Amino acid sequence: MAAVCLLVSRSGRHLQRYNNTGGRQVVGCIPYRYKEEDMSNELEVLLVSSQKGEAFMFPKGGWEIDESLEEAASRESIEEAGVIGTVGNQLGQWNFISKRHGIYYEGHMFPLFVNQQLDIWPEQNLRKRIWMTVPEAREICQHWWMKEALDILVKRLSSSSHQNIIDTNN
Repeated sequence: MAAVCLLVSRSGRHLQRYNNTGGRQVVGCIPYRYKEEDMSNELEVLLVSSQKGEAFMFPKGGWEIDESLEEAASRESIEEAGVIGTVGNQLGQWNFISKRHGIYYEGHMFPLFVNQQLDIWPEQNLRKRIWMTVPEAREICQHWWMKEALDILVKRLSSSSHQNIIDTNN
């Protein structure tokens, strides 16, 4: 008998963390894998569309009071992109102005080495997901701070082996 898991996106702001200036604290991740079909082992990253479908970015959302940064990154990757993997060491923290609210938010980004892509996930009817190369992702990603995080990930992956990144988190 196959196991079935029901996943539902968290909603609302009652558990949301805020910084000392009233800005939301958000956590995102850069889901990545190595393309194996053509034996190139080229790095690919997964982007998701905004809920309105107008722009692409890496999965991100609010950091909630009942979870660690890493747990929030993992949750967002499941909710928004339908992928499960290993969260690596934090890529950095950025302050950026929310386009909607005009105040500074605090964003934390993590790498997520993907080991499972789900066929059904909580926000599959709200978002598109697409694997692409790093240059394609840099071109299409709408947030400057996420592009900086991507650059840090690429540099980190090229300067040390993939396995070292995973092992340092365990």
